[in-house]
Amino acid sequence: MIILSFAVRPLPALLMAAALLAVVPAAAAAAEAPAASWPQWRGPDRDGTAAASPAWPGSLSEDTLNRAWHIPLDPSYSGPIVTRGLVITTETSKKSTELVRAFKVETGEEVWRASWEGSISVPFFAKSNGDWIRSTPATDGERVYVAGMRDVLVCLDAATGKEIWRKDFMKEFGSEVPAFGFVCSPLLDGDAVYVQAGGGTVKLNKLTGEVLWRGFQDGGGMMGSAFSSPMVARLAGRQQVIVQSREKLAGLDPKSGGTLWETPVEAFRGMNILTPVVFKDGVFTSTYGGRSLWLKVSGEEGALKATEGWSQNEQGYMSTPVIIGDHAYHHLRSQRMVCFDLRSGEEKWTSSERFGKYVSLVAQGDRLLALDERGLLYLIAASPSQLNILSERRVSEEDTWAHLAVAGRDLFIRDLKGLSRWRWE
Repeated sequence: MIILSFAVRPLPALLMAAALLAVVPAAAAAAEAPAASWPQWRGPDRDGTAAASPAWPGSLSEDTLNRAWHIPLDPSYSGPIVTRGLVITTETSKKSTELVRAFKVETGEEVWRASWEGSISVPFFAKSNGDWIRSTPATDGERVYVAGMRDVLVCLDAATGKEIWRKDFMKEFGSEVPAFGFVCSPLLDGDAVYVQAGGGTVKLNKLTGEVLWRGFQDGGGMMGSAFSSPMVARLAGRQQVIVQSREKLAGLDPKSGGTLWETPVEAFRGMNILTPVVFKDGVFTSTYGGRSLWLKVSGEEGALKATEGWSQNEQGYMSTPVIIGDHAYHHLRSQRMVCFDLRSGEEKWTSSERFGKYVSLVAQGDRLLALDERGLLYLIAASPSQLNILSERRVSEEDTWAHLAVAGRDLFIRDLKGLSRWRWE
């Protein structure tokens, strides 16, 4: 009950009622406001943007950004995800066990953990990058979907960590152990979960794990298995799942799994690693040993095709670009940053400064956060006229290959040996 008393003449009854009604909806709205989340690879819309977060300060100094807690963990390249007050990440323990652990955002206290036996040994030339789990999980707030290295997809209860179902794609399809593990990060769309595994692209019922279809069976490249992760987009008037294998880029029918269009994508040893990004009626991609290019998807007598709109010789590597307005901000194999005008393909600038071998990018308005694998975090003013680094801060002494997660005022950084929560003041 709310009791109001006045030393002066009381408000008229109608005015008092209006004042009370104004308080109640505001309180209810505050109570019902959804918790900040980062539910999957590259964030809420899978595009590397943190639009719902409060505006970032103009500096990464200790006056504006501080570490709230740090938890030691075994190695992983999975990006952390955030949902309903929990931050969830993965580990590979003792080279034999894959772990998923959930921690309270506020305190770092462990809430639950799940584990299973599973590991592989990657090819000798990739040993420097480790044998541990790579895929970033995805959540719908009620369930968490985690890809294990041996082509296994596990669905867990997000509140308790209890296993709901598991799908072993090697058993399901008789496929081979992927040479580099299950790299793709699961995509949730409606009641479906999409993955690039089992030598193709698979759609499953997210509630039961039932395989609904398997399409685009193109292992591609040396030793097969896709490095990239799927996207859902509407191009040329058709809803489709955009997938990039080791050798091709394609659009698939979400209902049947049929290939709507496909095109070869040149890359050294099939290293099509980054996740393609959608711009207008087309797709931008960039490869190691290939090119940066934008492909226009168009319809012709009911069929779809992809034609090259423009290309540049700059080569991407592992980092997925972000789009702000009509421009893509992209980290190259040369370890420099580049800005492309996506309408024309014009290269607006290439940085003289070199970053690490990998950079995870998150955009908000005209600002970029860039976390490179050396443990350096950059705040950048995104502009097509020049690279403008506003601030730089070391946030880890360990390698930081996992994708940065941004949820509200929190930044979650998964380094090779732990997980940290950083908070904007």
